[in-house]
Amino acid sequence: MNDFRLKVFQSVARNLSFTKASQELFVSQPAITKHIHELETAYRTRLFDRQGGKIFLTRSGKLFLEHCDRILEDYRKLEYEMHLLHNEYAGELKLGASTTIAQYVLPLLLGRFISRFPNVGLSLINGNSRDVEQALEQGRIELGLVEGVYRMPGLKYTAFMKDELVAIVSCKSRLALPEEISPNDLLNVPLVFRERGSGTLDVIERALGQHDIRLSSLNVLMYLGSTESIKLFIENADCMGIVSVRSVARELASGVFRVVEIKDMPMFREFCFVRLQGQEGGLPQTFMQFAMHYGTNL
Repeated sequence: MNDFRLKVFQSVARNLSFTKASQELFVSQPAITKHIHELETAYRTRLFDRQGGKIFLTRSGKLFLEHCDRILEDYRKLEYEMHLLHNEYAGELKLGASTTIAQYVLPLLLGRFISRFPNVGLSLINGNSRDVEQALEQGRIELGLVEGVYRMPGLKYTAFMKDELVAIVSCKSRLALPEEISPNDLLNVPLVFRERGSGTLDVIERALGQHDIRLSSLNVLMYLGSTESIKLFIENADCMGIVSVRSVARELASGVFRVVEIKDMPMFREFCFVRLQGQEGGLPQTFMQFAMHYGTNL
């Protein structure tokens, strides 16, 4: 339904390559060039500059890309909503989710899904990311939602939401920590972390590794099995924890915890769907599409 020239422009702009856009869209390169020329003629402006065999977005091109992204996203939403009007979904969907996602992302999403698809029965198990991946491999669930940075062979991962980890301490803590510390300062701070196999610890270990700091060199008081346990521990002990910012939004707003910035050590990750390689379609695919459609509002 939408203008194919917009897809062509978006692909060229994202890849900064007519050849890659041609391969991505299965269209000949002369056709790609023709579509871009038509857009430039229609709007009487150059969208790309060409220098030394490379292409770059012009100022007009950057503006056009902003609008193009919004238009194509609106088209995708329109098509999704219209298709929902004519499809009936029924059956059983077995989900597995890592602890952070199960506690802080899924409740609202599952409520919306059940309202939209009342004939679909949902079941959910939760554990750390490795537990969810194992349940998927054993056939106990059909779709997993995990966090972390490591990928298991034989599984297909699809990102659907970004997340950030932050270091927190109790506002009543006797730890004399400034608003910002260096990664090496962590060597002298009592810490509490999630357990081995958790996606949260995966991200922390990788971030520490960027500064040549090993987890074993830190003063870790305890490894706990849930973010809620870490939060309760921090409230009653003079220590620091590193958790998803989603999990402490209320406590930060109410002054229970405060964030301690760790200089030059960003800790970002993506929440991902995970399925067995080769599996497509069905209720898992419907749930994935629903989550990616509505997840930006969570």
